[in-house]
Amino acid sequence: MDIRPVPFDHPDAVKLNDEVQAEYHVRYGGGDATPLDPADFRPPNGLFLIAYDEDGTPVASGGWRRQDRNGQGNEDGDAELKRMYVIPSMRGRGLARRILAALEEDARAAGRLRMVLETGDQQPEAIALYTSSGYEPCAKFGYYREYESSKCFAKRLR
Repeated sequence: MDIRPVPFDHPDAVKLNDEVQAEYHVRYGGGDATPLDPADFRPPNGLFLIAYDEDGTPVASGGWRRQDRNGQGNEDGDAELKRMYVIPSMRGRGLARRILAALEEDARAAGRLRMVLETGDQQPEAIALYTSSGYEPCAKFGYYREYESSKCFAKRLR
């Protein structure tokens, strides 16, 4: 598997983002409306990764973006995890865990203090990945912080 950084607006990133949005529609009845700007994922303030299979097909993605104290519940030093996704045919092979580890390493190197994420109660496999990777429930933050179905997690990077 080849995991490499790409811009958030790269065609492969757009393709995978469209697929994850379609999955959110199935699970929640709508996509993720969190405002995201491609600039959010430009180093050193973020990073977006895509995993490619041996044929060069994009099969998984994930990114982080810098967040500091704001009106949506973030704290200074946060790195927010976004758009973690693995295509259905490639699930169960450890790709999400590999991307997660690479994103944590990059955010740590960029001086971020903790990785935070928001997921939903209809994504038990995501919750299992994060809790088994050392994430713990935290105060709600972000666009969906008022939603009952929103579940927020954090992991200290330092």
